[in-house]
Order: sequence, then structure tokens, then C-alpha cells
Amino acid sequence: MDMNEKAAKGKKIRHAVKLIVLVLLFLCFIFPFVLVVINVFKTKGDITSNPLALIGAHGFTFKNFPEAIRKMNFGSAFINSFIITVFSTVITILLSSMTAFLMVRNKWKVNGILFGLMIASMVIPFQVLMIPLVSLYGGWLGILNHRATLIFMHVGFSLSMATFMFHGAIHTNVPVSLEEAATIDGCTRWQTYWKIVFPLLKPTIATVAIIDAMAFWNDYLLPSLVLGRKELYTLPIATQAFYGTYSTDMGLVMAALLLAMLPILILYLFLQRYIVEGVTAGAVK
Repeated sequence: MDMNEKAAKGKKIRHAVKLIVLVLLFLCFIFPFVLVVINVFKTKGDITSNPLALIGAHGFTFKNFPEAIRKMNFGSAFINSFIITVFSTVITILLSSMTAFLMVRNKWKVNGILFGLMIASMVIPFQVLMIPLVSLYGGWLGILNHRATLIFMHVGFSLSMATFMFHGAIHTNVPVSLEEAATIDGCTRWQTYWKIVFPLLKPTIATVAIIDAMAFWNDYLLPSLVLGRKELYTLPIATQAFYGTYSTDMGLVMAALLLAMLPILILYLFLQRYIVEGVTAGAVK
């Protein structure tokens, strides 16, 4: 066996090992979702006795869905989650893209300082800020239990990362010559941003939208601190209605989890083709 054959054989072995590792990782990540799907159509007793069985002893049942919808007040929780997620995501995209455009195209010293501070703020964990945050907004300002307050907090916590991604995308993918041509044609700075720059940021916009929308939709800790009234509960908080002190109906829990994840899963399927392109555009400078 010559050196070329040995190299080819070694390459095939390495490829096979990588493939096996990736398949195992995929199975580890997908297993919880599969477990939810196969158990949502079982009775409580079937889930307890054999959660890994594809079909329970009592067969398929769809009773978990209407009971879960009724008990968690799904309609109200869905509307709250939808309003908070949509407004938070749209405001984050608009503010961060405009901030990044201003920082990239204006070489002011203050822009470099502010951008550095925004990057530094990304390493501060939310758990460090949550007690002072609740004390300030609840004890001093008294503006908790409002959806607008939660939207404001979501935007504040997500603005730095989104600005960082748009900053790289504008610096890399938006030529200055296009803006100069638009200015020569009579466009104002505002028109140049909306008609030239913003449309070119579509991959990054889709990436920021799916990342932030997933984070806002699935967030439990911050809404649980801000929203104390039941009529303001989002879907993650509403699922706590199924957890009792002494027993938990896992069938209802599985149904609630599946109902809560479906909307954001559908959004991901529509936008996922932009994610790799958008992350790459925002990371290269």
C-alpha cells in the first residue's frame, strides 16, 4: 500500500468518525423533542409507566391538547407572548441597525467608546442585574406588571449583540460607493439608509430576528420577575399551571410545551436559510 492509498484510507476513517460523532450529537439534541412528541398523545398513566414507548397501553389520545389550552389560558398567553416578541424584535432590529450604521459611517471617537462599552456589556450575566432591576422598576418606579416594561427590558438586553452583528455586516457588505451614488442622486441620509443600506442587510436582519425572537418567546426568568398578574402571563410562565405540589400531569405539560414551541419553530423553518449567511456577514470585519 503506497502513501496515497494510506492517506486516502486515513481520510475516510476520519470522515467516518466525524460523521458518527455528529450523528450522536444530533440524537442527543433531538431526543428531548422526540420524547415530547411521542408522549403528548399518551395518558398520564402511560407516560409514567413507559415514557419511551411509541404508543401507550391505552392507545393515542388527543385529550391533552384541549385540556392544556383551557388550563393554561392559551389564548391570552399566546397573545401576550406574540405582542412582546414582535415588538421587542422589531424595535431591536430598527435601533441596532441604525446605531450600527451611525457608528460605521462616522469615525467619531465617542462612537468607538460606546461600541466598546456595548461589547463589554455582553459579558455581564443577567443574574447579576435582575435583583437591582426589579428593585428599581418595581420598588422605586412602580412600573412592573406592564408589557411595555418587559419589551423595554428585552430591547435593552439584546441591543448590544444585535448592534455588533449589524456593525460587521454594514462594514463588510455595504459599499460606501452605493451611498455616495445615492447622495449624488439627491437622497438624504435617512433615505439612503432605508432605500440602500437596510435592504442589503436582509440576511443579518433574518438572523437577528430568529435569535432574538426565540430568546424572547422562550424566556421564563425575566417575564416571571416583571409580570405578576395572571392575565399578563406569557406561554413559558403559563405552563407552570401544570406543576402541582404533589403531582404533575406530564401529558398536559407535554401538550403545553408543544403548543408553545410550534410558532417559533415555524418561524425558524422560514428564516433558517438566512442564519449562516447572516452570522458570517456580521462576524467578518
